[in-house]
Amino acid sequence: MPSSYLAPQGTPVTLLEFEHAGATLIAETFGDGDPTFLLLHGIGMGRSVYLDVAQRLRGRVIALDLPGFGEAPEPTRTLTMERHADLVAAYLRHVDAGPVVVIGHSMGSQIGAELAARHALLVSGVILAGPTVNKAARNIGAQATYLLRDLVGERPLVIWRGAREYLRGGPHLFRKMRATIEHEPEKAFTRISAPVLVLRGEDDPLAPMSWCREIIDAIPGAQLEVIPDHGHGTLISDSEPAARLIQGFADAL
Repeated sequence: MPSSYLAPQGTPVTLLEFEHAGATLIAETFGDGDPTFLLLHGIGMGRSVYLDVAQRLRGRVIALDLPGFGEAPEPTRTLTMERHADLVAAYLRHVDAGPVVVIGHSMGSQIGAELAARHALLVSGVILAGPTVNKAARNIGAQATYLLRDLVGERPLVIWRGAREYLRGGPHLFRKMRATIEHEPEKAFTRISAPVLVLRGEDDPLAPMSWCREIIDAIPGAQLEVIPDHGHGTLISDSEPAARLIQGFADAL
């Protein structure tokens, strides 16, 4: 049985293992009221890493472990970003949870973009946090270098949580990384009709300013916020500025 990671002690929580088309995700839901946030994690991560930001949000929070990450079992085959989005959409319809405010971090931003583009009625707003993959650096070597650079100076607790989740990602992590890097999120950006907020840590090498500007140029009305003194883990470490911007964006929808 999956464990509850995010809900404060004493808070009612629902844990659900959902299977669709040969892939299984784990969903942890807590809180109530509007809005409903859907939290999509980055590559090698899981919902447990986002404890800090999840507990700062007001409303209902649904945090996922995507197939082969966190506590979710390995899928029968590696999922593309599009298949991830279709699985998440099937889950949202199953629990009648839409429309949701999608918070996608890193790889989760790519899945969030596909969800909004392919299943628009399920999405009321989109936050693309540390959006990947910069089309000027779509190779594993460049992305790994940027990730290591981002970890310099990060808090030990964050590094430990991230390392633990990468290990849990299993022997297929390389294939999962390739699926992420081969995806072209700019094709989804142009089809998003929901309001969009792009969040970038000022020192984030995986989401350079040039790439973030390309994103907001591709999505009419999209907003860009840069968080000073933060890197790629802006939703993981010292998340108060990100949570405040996310809540303000969601409350204005």
